[in-house]
Amino acid sequence: MIKKKTIYVCKSCDYQTSQWLGKCPSCGAWNSFEEETYDDDKAAAADKKSVRRTLLARDFGESEPMLLSENVPDYLRSSTGMGEFDRVLGGGLVSGSVVLLSGEPGIGKSTLLLQICHSLSQTKKVLYVSGEESAAQIAMRAKRLGVRSESLWVLTETDASKVLEKADKLSPDVIVVDSIQTMYHSESATIPGSITQIRESSAMFINRAKTDGTAVLLVGHVNKEGGIAGPKILEHMVDTVLYFEGERRQNFRLIRAMKNRFGSTNEIGVFEMTDKGLREVENPSEMLLSDRPKNVPGNCAVCVMEGTRPLIAEIQALTSPTVFPSPRRMSTGIDYGRVSLIIAVIEKRLGLAFQAHDVYVNVIGGIKIDETASDAAMAMALISSVRELAVPDDLIAFGEIGLSGEVRTVSRVEQRVAEAARLGFTRIAIPRRCAERLDKIPDGVKIFPINTVFDLLPLMAK
Repeated sequence: MIKKKTIYVCKSCDYQTSQWLGKCPSCGAWNSFEEETYDDDKAAAADKKSVRRTLLARDFGESEPMLLSENVPDYLRSSTGMGEFDRVLGGGLVSGSVVLLSGEPGIGKSTLLLQICHSLSQTKKVLYVSGEESAAQIAMRAKRLGVRSESLWVLTETDASKVLEKADKLSPDVIVVDSIQTMYHSESATIPGSITQIRESSAMFINRAKTDGTAVLLVGHVNKEGGIAGPKILEHMVDTVLYFEGERRQNFRLIRAMKNRFGSTNEIGVFEMTDKGLREVENPSEMLLSDRPKNVPGNCAVCVMEGTRPLIAEIQALTSPTVFPSPRRMSTGIDYGRVSLIIAVIEKRLGLAFQAHDVYVNVIGGIKIDETASDAAMAMALISSVRELAVPDDLIAFGEIGLSGEVRTVSRVEQRVAEAARLGFTRIAIPRRCAERLDKIPDGVKIFPINTVFDLLPLMAK
């Protein structure tokens, strides 16, 4: 009988222990240990091989000291055929880079990558590796999306070593792995999908990208907490980490860069899910406001910055009298703590009572706002709802609200004002200091400087 050896590995930092622990003594993460089982006679050898392969994966050969000014490479970028995806990547897919794309099941990761493969295969040789679907399933999706190319190859395999053997014969310019959690290394004693397997399989593809200049796109699963499944070190190993967000019941999808060695991490890409796949939304502000109600209390538009792009969204607030001693608070698309803070400021500074009302705050379109510049618009929506007084349809507001009720300055005011004017807003409420520094005001637009939350009340009178 072959004896089994059980160890527990922290999925955040790879710390190993012989017994389960609630808190990792290395990184401090809670409930992060996962059980792994080895064959006892192979455990020591597997551990040594794991360390050796990880080191070899990052070994790019012997190097010599050189001046920084003499080592400025010109990275070769290739367009993916989707401007929104190129925006998030920083201008296109870099040769030799490793991109990790994660998202909820059914969000559209495989659909997006198959469309990108179709575009890249017009000028490059692309290998699409699937460990979850058969070739027939991929062909059915490709037919629905209209994907047809003589340079797009499909391989259904889960052994990372065999995948790279096939890649050596094919010599592709781009490799797509869907997904990295299904890949395994045959020399490792652990089960497929374990932390060790994910780490070592990733290291093999990363080594291929860095040595041959092949661009690699890895699909990653997410765990129940919403993070990328597997060891945290996986996010450190790759060059770019992208999150695919959105509600499956809604058509909008967002891609955010959480890490990018070749570009900014502040950009987002906006897509719409259709019967023919994902379609780029080049003007998301106009689409988000397309069904906006007129002359209805509890609605206010806001302009937030997503990287270099100004995005106009609609914040809705609903207050309803409650008979329960503890009123309900709910927020969608905006931080719950921020909603509670703005409610407290309005109650304290303006004397409006919310303690007898349930409060619901929602951002239309399924997008998420994490910028404090939305405070002023959220406050106006809440005041409008509790007083049953509609905010003028041509009014937009943005600014950060402090605990004293003051409205603080925000960045990139000129871009926000220009975007609001482009979409037909003629009255724009901005912090007073921003209004004083505003150099150019678009024609037909009136600026309303606001200094405190008291200045928001007169704006609701038409």
